[in-house]
Amino acid sequence: MEQKIIRSLHDLRAKNPLVHNITNFVVMNTTANALLAIGASPMMVHGHKEVEAGVEVASSLVINVGTVDDYWAESMLKAARKAQELQKPWVLDPVGAGLSVFRNETLEQLIAYRPTVIRGNASEIMALHQFSMNSGKGVDSTNTSDQALDAAKALTAATGSIVCISGEVDYIVTEPLIIAVKNGHPMMTKVTGLGCSSSAVIGGFLGLNSDPFTEAVSGVTLFSLAGELAFKQAKGPGSLQMELYDILFNLDETTILKHIRMSKYE
Repeated sequence: MEQKIIRSLHDLRAKNPLVHNITNFVVMNTTANALLAIGASPMMVHGHKEVEAGVEVASSLVINVGTVDDYWAESMLKAARKAQELQKPWVLDPVGAGLSVFRNETLEQLIAYRPTVIRGNASEIMALHQFSMNSGKGVDSTNTSDQALDAAKALTAATGSIVCISGEVDYIVTEPLIIAVKNGHPMMTKVTGLGCSSSAVIGGFLGLNSDPFTEAVSGVTLFSLAGELAFKQAKGPGSLQMELYDILFNLDETTILKHIRMSKYE
């Protein structure tokens, strides 16, 4: 798998896929910079009159419901419908799943368009599975990633999506394989938008349109690895974010093979 990840990174930088992001106000700049640093190109198109055109020209789509409202929900549904129609890969980031009936209903409609990847923290994945008002606490996870494995397996079985759970250990779940990634650092939770940036980077790799599972593993692993290495050079959350961009930009085979910590989950 390590060599597949290295090849995916090489291909990403060579292809420079265009990633259409319908994401939240808080993280637009952060996710755009992460995509640029890893080697992809971001596009942020939300308007009803052009959102479908954005999907048509992009290599992949990322939908993040963090600041969803009625207008944006319609944009997201238009984009997801078009991605399914064109058979383009897309990522759903269910930020705050379980917070409200409106959010859950929007997510339920989006899932009907079969996201290639669903990526969220443990509470979001569990809430997405249960659609329970009491399953999540805002955008912060109140559950550990391993506690969400059963929910992730059920989501994968029901939707066909690859499910990525973020946490102290990241899991990438498909049938019948689960990959566990032990890179990353707790300080990453002190920087707004890094989880959303991971979703965007996954979208960048999906833009290769080759092997969605390898692409999802590549996005999760390399972003978590960059965060871990950034912590070693950072003095706090602010410098961690700056260092993370630089590390994403400079990731190479030697660094990946030396520091990557991943395995099949049994």
